[in-house]
Amino acid sequence: MTAQLDKAEVELAITGMTCASCAMRIERKLNKLDGVTATVNYATEKAKVVYAGDVAPQDLVAQVEAAGYGATLPAAEPEPGEPAEEDPTRSLRQRLLGSAVLSVPVIVLAMVPAWQFTYWQWISLVLAAPVVTWGAWPFHRAAFANLRHGAATMDTLISIGTLAAFGWSLYALLFGSAGTPGMTHPFELTIERLAGDGAIYLEVAAGVTTFILAGRYFEARSKRRAGAALRALLDLGAKDVAVLRDGREQRVPIGELAVGDRFVVRPGEKVATDGVVEDGGSAVDASLLTGESVPVEVGPGDAVAGATVNAGGRLVVRATRVGADTQLAQTARLVEEAQTGKAQVQRLADRVSAVFVPIVIALAVATLAFWLGAGETPSAAFTAAVAVLIIACPCALGLATPTALLVGTGRGAQLGILIKGPEVLESTRRADTVVLDKTGTVTTGKMALVQGDGEVLRLAGAVEAASEHPVAQAITAAARERFGDLPSVVDFRSTPGLGVEGVVEGRKVVVGRAEFAGDEPAENPGTTVSVAWDGEVRGRLVVADTVKPTSAAAIRRLRGLGLTPVLLTGDNEAVARAVAAEVGIERVIAEVLPADKAEVVRQLQADGKVVAMIGDGVNDAAALAQADLGLAMGTGTDAAIEAADLTLVRGDLLTAADAIRLSRRTLRTIKGNLFWAFAYNVAALPLAAAGLLNPMLAGAAMAVSSVFVVTNSLRLRGFRAG
Repeated sequence: MTAQLDKAEVELAITGMTCASCAMRIERKLNKLDGVTATVNYATEKAKVVYAGDVAPQDLVAQVEAAGYGATLPAAEPEPGEPAEEDPTRSLRQRLLGSAVLSVPVIVLAMVPAWQFTYWQWISLVLAAPVVTWGAWPFHRAAFANLRHGAATMDTLISIGTLAAFGWSLYALLFGSAGTPGMTHPFELTIERLAGDGAIYLEVAAGVTTFILAGRYFEARSKRRAGAALRALLDLGAKDVAVLRDGREQRVPIGELAVGDRFVVRPGEKVATDGVVEDGGSAVDASLLTGESVPVEVGPGDAVAGATVNAGGRLVVRATRVGADTQLAQTARLVEEAQTGKAQVQRLADRVSAVFVPIVIALAVATLAFWLGAGETPSAAFTAAVAVLIIACPCALGLATPTALLVGTGRGAQLGILIKGPEVLESTRRADTVVLDKTGTVTTGKMALVQGDGEVLRLAGAVEAASEHPVAQAITAAARERFGDLPSVVDFRSTPGLGVEGVVEGRKVVVGRAEFAGDEPAENPGTTVSVAWDGEVRGRLVVADTVKPTSAAAIRRLRGLGLTPVLLTGDNEAVARAVAAEVGIERVIAEVLPADKAEVVRQLQADGKVVAMIGDGVNDAAALAQADLGLAMGTGTDAAIEAADLTLVRGDLLTAADAIRLSRRTLRTIKGNLFWAFAYNVAALPLAAAGLLNPMLAGAAMAVSSVFVVTNSLRLRGFRAG
């Protein structure tokens, strides 16, 4: 029982993972320790570990290292001005560029007999050796780690195939007839038994390595963005603050602000940190954090949150929480926790390889045994067995995912859809529920007049023109649109939290809450403003966040894709239900705090739903990261965009349906590519086992499958919106 009271938590940085199965392997290894509960995320390369007091953090590191991977304990936060961490894709980029430069001449020489000059084969060996050793080192290292655990992935297949092709070529050059001056590979696709020691497969070894490296680099580049959500969130806060010291304002960096300090927030400025208003009154736009579309009226004694925007008057605030304790920092932690806990989809190629590799190895052993049993020389039997391993390594495997993703994302960019990486696509196929934020996603996120006209609007607009309040600005904008120039106002007076008054054309006009204007309270799905003059209520104006014109059609399209829509918002129940009814959504979850949004998504997932989430604000970031598929409106905050898997650049909800359709189509293309990448090589396996494989057949299988994969991927350019 006491162990439960001594739980601690740590986040380890993991290195050496090459696929989602690596993450699962580390997770299982850590969870074997008594009192340890671990979640490992391949995308963020982090392990979140809860452990009992009798387990030391170093024990966790040792357990990860015992599994064949690296782990480090969290380091202190870098001080401002310190250099940023090194780009983790740099090593992969260097390997790719170096391998590409060295591989091109090897492939060209092997495929064009006319250019096979004397000793070309030795030049090819010199060029291919660094590619197969240094360039392919990540695959060899991963294959060895897999071997230790009795597992097989795409890395195992690449490592075996490239080493077999290079090893046999080296043997043929040094001990066979392939190294003799003037040796050429004629361009003949004949099927006949050849002397194995006269053939080299260096172009297969170098070409496969380079193409797979290209795929891994593009994948790593997209994966690196997983941590950008946290940076974007923390960048939302104020950078400096006007602190009151000895009765004078002093501008200091936000890091110097302490609990108890009093600071000034002017109209249009961000509130520097969480605090309580001590002096002044204003409307604070908290939609960034809460999702409330209507600004919140605050005065002395009211709490305000950091990163919200002061929309009205001058405020003096006493800081109650700073740094890691603020609402913004807590939201950042929610995003990180959601990303760490999000299960990653295992690469399709890894799933296929897990079955394919053991079959190929078994076939190679069977081939060796058969030919030895049939009385062939060990050299001939070994040639046929190695040929099986060589032909089994499909070059197009490296092109299958990146080419489809490249064309799919390129077409998506033209349509205003940004897809982050291949793991996103699997979620689009499985999603059955779509959770939509209201403010800024289904609605415009801007206050506008939805009810009221005539003289009431004209005179109210004239008085409100002198106010900075967002509701006042919406009324004034509507009045100017209907009537053009508005009359001037004199004796203007504002009462924070209640309304404004002034004299227009000789009449004393009062605009504001019902009690301020002497009116009866009215129920409306929006903000109701009463207007009175000369002591009598003349009418009401209703201001609300309006629904985007394309939202209803977008909901119909999402339903057509098999998705059940749910409206999830921090706004009040009445407003949420009115919006839902207008666009055709039946299920509404309203008045939800940012932390609870991610919890709602988790609950839906616990109920067996595969959840897509569409949002645009900081308050949506954790839910976007938690969802199986996160879609961010490009018109929203950077934090939401970085936390999501897909970005809808134009902020049009109609694009969400197109994004899911395009992603599903791209996924189908990748699956088709993988099928043909393996199919061409599988078809050639019997030839290899029969000892009929020659270098031109191996090269032709590689070329034909690669050309097919590229051509199939290019079909995605024909995708149409709508």
